[in-house]
Amino acid sequence: MTTTPLHTLVLSLVLLSVLALAACTGAQQPVADAPMDPEKATGMQQQSLVSGTTQMVVAANPHAAKQGFAVLERGGTVVDAAIAIQATLSLVEPQSSGIGGGAFILYWSAADKKLYTFDARETAPAAATPDLFMVDGQPLQWIEAIVGGKAVGVPGVLKGLNLAHERYGKLPWNSLFEGAAQLAEGGFEVSPRMAKLVGYRFHPGLYQLEPAASYFYPGGEALTAGTWLRNPELALSLRMIAEHGVDYFYRGPLAHTIVDTVQNSSVRPGLLTLEDMQSYTVRERAPVCADYRIYRLCGMDQPSSGGLAVLQIFGILEQFDMPSREPWSLDATHLFTQASRLAYADRNRYSADPDFTEIPVAGLLNDEYLQQRAGLINPARDMGLALPGQPDSNLALADDDSFELPSTSHMVLVDQYGNALSMTTSIEMAFGSSLMAGGFLLNNQLTDFSLTPTRDGKPVANRVQPGKRPRSSMAPFVVFNADGSLRALVGSPGGSRIIDYVAKTLLGILDWELDVQQAINLPNITNRNDQTTVELGRVGNSLVQGLIARGHNVKQADLNSGIHAIEVEDGVMYGGADPRREGLVLAR
Repeated sequence: MTTTPLHTLVLSLVLLSVLALAACTGAQQPVADAPMDPEKATGMQQQSLVSGTTQMVVAANPHAAKQGFAVLERGGTVVDAAIAIQATLSLVEPQSSGIGGGAFILYWSAADKKLYTFDARETAPAAATPDLFMVDGQPLQWIEAIVGGKAVGVPGVLKGLNLAHERYGKLPWNSLFEGAAQLAEGGFEVSPRMAKLVGYRFHPGLYQLEPAASYFYPGGEALTAGTWLRNPELALSLRMIAEHGVDYFYRGPLAHTIVDTVQNSSVRPGLLTLEDMQSYTVRERAPVCADYRIYRLCGMDQPSSGGLAVLQIFGILEQFDMPSREPWSLDATHLFTQASRLAYADRNRYSADPDFTEIPVAGLLNDEYLQQRAGLINPARDMGLALPGQPDSNLALADDDSFELPSTSHMVLVDQYGNALSMTTSIEMAFGSSLMAGGFLLNNQLTDFSLTPTRDGKPVANRVQPGKRPRSSMAPFVVFNADGSLRALVGSPGGSRIIDYVAKTLLGILDWELDVQQAINLPNITNRNDQTTVELGRVGNSLVQGLIARGHNVKQADLNSGIHAIEVEDGVMYGGADPRREGLVLAR
């Protein structure tokens, strides 16, 4: 492995400390109440509506929001600020995203009056095959698949941000990482949310694989809130990326470190090669858009299923008078869950990487098709399992069985130049693969592929293939008024529930005329074409009983969204952060 002398020294020191700690600690066992839905609720905090007229940042951690806002204050664009935010999140919110993961980026150019999107999703190694997660004809259990090198895809987020910066950045690339590097070097206080998630011990790799085990469980004990945590290796990585550019990550010493880590994992070594890193390409795709009443809604195209599924939900709901219904009244909730059932049914059949699979996006958004789908809804009775529609009679595909676990982060920004950015970024399972390289966690996004490549003799659209991008539910959205002006920016983490979290928030803003914070605060209600799940402790018994009377199988659970949103009205920006996490809104 080729490394700089400084990087070699840091790696050696880290390795020595890891070995010393490992010698003092035995194998750890997960706590009994480890969550089945990682990144579950860790408490509510008060969030208030924030307004501004010049610029605004909403990000998932106060440190990250402050770094991004400081970049805007220096005259940077939303792209400049997003780079600083992502670098910081790699340190302070490692369970959710980082430079070892991928992202979908929506960028609104005020000068061009045009929305651009960047697909920086991870890709499968060239040596990957459709049976990557199959053993003796059976798919691996999720707890086995998520840990180690086999699940790691080529990280894309840095390449995506670099391309966006080349086009739309204003401040020098090498000036955007120092704030995060200084924080990593000097240290920060571990947040209550990060500490609780570490303490759950739900990720077996995190407390078994080094160096993650020693970093998150020093001396064998889980990090606690308020612990002063330093990460000099990440500081070095960020400074090298700043100085030498993105090639340091994809072609230089850090690329070698990532590949070595994946290939030599003690648990399920992976197939990632240096050639895979070097050949990674960001895809620029046209946004997927549709009209809803007087608004134009735009999201990310495939392989993100989120944009299409949210638009399908709204296309179906447009056949009903949602604005006249009270927020989460029995009728509104019933219609929302039925529209969601239908959208998820189509999603599980058709969504995948469009570079590998024909996806009938136009047919799935066709007005007549959505009217037909809406006609399947019985206003008084849950439909049960919805079947996918057939917008194209020539397609013969089977349904998906990927995990899509909810470890993700979302940011929204508007700068003084009128540009806007909505970006969802992820490493998949909370704490990713649990493999660390260069001070950051590597993703396990390959488990977002269907583990089973075929069903009943039919191929699954989202099966593993070399160089392919796994399907995602990430759903960054930008909404426009009828005159083309910016109306709202929305997005959320939450695994496959993201679609419903984003749709709920847009309903609150556009149909129920709530301010953006009120819309975010609405109880979360989801139906992924299974049961109707309502947010534990946030929904009244009368609604639950009403749904049951209409035939719903109702489950109450923590639905831990992380919705961040900005709305624009009469020249004023209003920002909101999800009280279920630890985000912060900053504005001027």
